Amino acid sequence: MTAKKRRNEADTTLAGLHQLLRDVFFRRRRFYYHIFPLISALAGCVFLCFVALFLLLSSPVVHRDQLHLTLFHGGTSRDQGIEGVSNSGLELKSSFDVSESEERFVRDVWVTDQSSFFYGCSNASKKFTPAAEKTDPDRYLLITTSGGLNQQRTGITDAVVAAYILNATLVVPKLDQNSFWKDSSNFAEVFDVDWFIKYLSKDVQIVKKLPIKVGKPLTPHSMRVPRKCDPKCYETHVLPVLKKKHAVRLGKFDYRLSNKLTTDLQKLRCRVNYHALKFTDEINEMGKILVERMRKKSKHFIALHLRFEPDMLAFSGCYYGGGEIERQELGQIRKRWKSLHASNPDKERRQGRCPLTPEEVALMLQGLGFQSDVHLYVASGEVYGGEKTLAPLKVMFPNFHTKETLASQEELAPFSSFSSRMAALDFIVCDESNVFVTNNNGNMAKILAGRRRYFGHKPTIRPNTKKLYRLFTDRHNMTWQQFSSKVQAYQVGFMGEPNEVKPGRGEFHENPSACICEDSNSNERRNPSVVNKINDNHRENVKESNNNLINEQAGTEEEQDWTGLEFLEVVGDLGEKRLGSITDSDVGVQAKTEGTELEELFSD
Repeated sequence: MTAKKRRNEADTTLAGLHQLLRDVFFRRRRFYYHIFPLISALAGCVFLCFVALFLLLSSPVVHRDQLHLTLFHGGTSRDQGIEGVSNSGLELKSSFDVSESEERFVRDVWVTDQSSFFYGCSNASKKFTPAAEKTDPDRYLLITTSGGLNQQRTGITDAVVAAYILNATLVVPKLDQNSFWKDSSNFAEVFDVDWFIKYLSKDVQIVKKLPIKVGKPLTPHSMRVPRKCDPKCYETHVLPVLKKKHAVRLGKFDYRLSNKLTTDLQKLRCRVNYHALKFTDEINEMGKILVERMRKKSKHFIALHLRFEPDMLAFSGCYYGGGEIERQELGQIRKRWKSLHASNPDKERRQGRCPLTPEEVALMLQGLGFQSDVHLYVASGEVYGGEKTLAPLKVMFPNFHTKETLASQEELAPFSSFSSRMAALDFIVCDESNVFVTNNNGNMAKILAGRRRYFGHKPTIRPNTKKLYRLFTDRHNMTWQQFSSKVQAYQVGFMGEPNEVKPGRGEFHENPSACICEDSNSNERRNPSVVNKINDNHRENVKESNNNLINEQAGTEEEQDWTGLEFLEVVGDLGEKRLGSITDSDVGVQAKTEGTELEELFSD
């Protein structure tokens, strides 16, 4: 019994052990059944993390929807239309952080290379005959300017030279009060008239009004001269009338003097424009307040002359992707000018005649190396599309300022009803800015570009619109670094550097080469220009850009690489045609009334 009992107990133990082993086996199977998927999932997550990290560290490809702000749904304002901008645009971020993703520009973006070796020089030579020796006491020249503030400035500058050529006394110019700008200001309400007369007293005699002769004031004879009239033109056509009538009024006086003058006459132009023409104390004080408030916000700031107004866009004939609404709106405005040719938007943009959109301006600036923390002063009228159009610019440069945001309505009240005085405030801030950016090549851009060259070559950026158009069009498969590199290369020759433009080329007010001198020892002391060492990877682009600039200067108007909207000449020609295509044979005829004032509309 005992043995049998032992065998039963052993069998029971073995059966229990067997059951235990089976339980352990099945439990481990169930454990592995659950644990293996979990381990696989964790391994997959780790692998995906490594892949994501690798992609983030490598340079992403910038597609249309990456390079531009998400608020445009993957395209520029030209692609999707100005009306397609999100209402919440100011709160959106760029889908690709262009401002922080790459290293800063290899040069100092706030200075112009080699500018320390050049300086303004406009003193008269010993050959220049002073006013006291050459002025005829019986000759008085009067002029009536046309257009906005800066177009009037060109007329005043050239009027002094015309008076010198004619040996005449100049009567203080009359400002245009009847044009598109509707400004009733006279000369003394915009410029310091006493300073103007005093500063130029050795060059040209100037009086505030015509004198009284034989008990009654002289009655000036009104006539017109063609654009770009040279000294011989004045001596042949105006002088005989002046000798006979003793007083002559030249109407619509803007760009009525040739660019090709002797060095002394060019220097006289510079003395007028850069020294004699000072704004009134009231305007200067308010302008300085605006500049000081910008300086308190940042040591450096950019001033942008945006020029994206409806009339500007309509006249340009360009298309910005706004669909039928934009075509109707701008087309209706274009009907004001019956002499405008039918527009070809694609051709206009290929030729570089379309202003950049605010978004494109922002991309260009960041491509040049300006960071998003930069403070931006914007001089502009009514922007087409309003805040929606400005949204991308404000996203990329949130420190966005205007004279209206810097000053109260009470402070601006003495100026706000007068377009020329408001323009003068913008002029002062733009002139004092560390970098000035123009979005067209109108009068304000030209005058400021020349002034900034004369006073130290402060950086002045003009978009190379033809090249940038190609870049914006062909940007789909390039990295931000490649995009930025090309922007820098294409802008060589468009940054306000010394000797960017050959002497005698371009508009004199924009390139006053006769009034800019170079340090005689500069060649020994200066290093090779940093501009041409931007990046080894785009040396060929730099060479191409420079060659293109030379070709522009030598080519025809149709072939030239328009750096902005050359409205002045285009509009001027249209205006002249309506006057009957004034030629030398027409000089001396009475000024005719014009139905539409194209010249004034786009001059500033």
